[in-house]
Amino acid sequence: MPDPLSAPVTVPAVRAAKRRDGHLPLVMVTAYDAPGARIADAAGVDLILVGDSVANNVLGYEDTLQVTVEDMAHHVAAVARAKPRPLIVADLPWMSYHLDVVDTVRNGATLVRAGAQAVKLEGGSNRVPMVEALLAAEIPVMGHLGLTPQSVHTMGGYKVQGKSDDAAHSLVVDAEALAAAGCFAVVVEGVPEGVGAAITGAVGVPTIGIGAGPACDGQVLVLHDLLGINPTTPRFVRRYAELGAEAVAAVAAYAADVRSGRFPADAEVYH
Repeated sequence: MPDPLSAPVTVPAVRAAKRRDGHLPLVMVTAYDAPGARIADAAGVDLILVGDSVANNVLGYEDTLQVTVEDMAHHVAAVARAKPRPLIVADLPWMSYHLDVVDTVRNGATLVRAGAQAVKLEGGSNRVPMVEALLAAEIPVMGHLGLTPQSVHTMGGYKVQGKSDDAAHSLVVDAEALAAAGCFAVVVEGVPEGVGAAITGAVGVPTIGIGAGPACDGQVLVLHDLLGINPTTPRFVRRYAELGAEAVAAVAAYAADVRSGRFPADAEVYH
């Protein structure tokens, strides 16, 4: 990988970043707008995921199934305008890659034109034709296995996956299929740490874990979770700040100053 504070991150650099080959763990965070992208860039992360999790974290939906390709392109463009050094990866939203390869490539191209440098899709061996079609169109692809939020209804909620031997084996097989099809990395979400380790050991491309244990080749968290903006967070999140509470206190102080006449003061008035 390049120096985390210097050269722009590329798909080939990420593809080569296996920890077993001596590379540092990859760091990925979500961002949905230019301020978030600037924060991620200044913090020195490697990848920015413009996730369909914008649905939950910004747009107020209960799941990720509501966002469209147009929604995603809007937020990808906002992130890209910040010109961040990290690689920009955009989620293909639900039903944008499920029907046929023509739709898949057209939707992937929309996100690339908006500023994405790669796209991410959920699913295993069943997504191989879509991965191959995207790659044939020169669009790099990141996979996503385990707890796949677009399958929330099929899974019966946001539940840990791969808990049985058969389910764990299937995830390893799916990861191998995605890697063989040409995915440059695979997100592994919501699985026991042993399953995360098994998938990581089975494939030659990096795995990026989220609730998948420490053996993965990198980690990803939602920016709003790690900053403490969201009121509640999953078990696998470490909250590095409590900006939500600080923001409420700041706005409350402003409101009190306005109502008491303390704001604006002389220094905040044009003469």
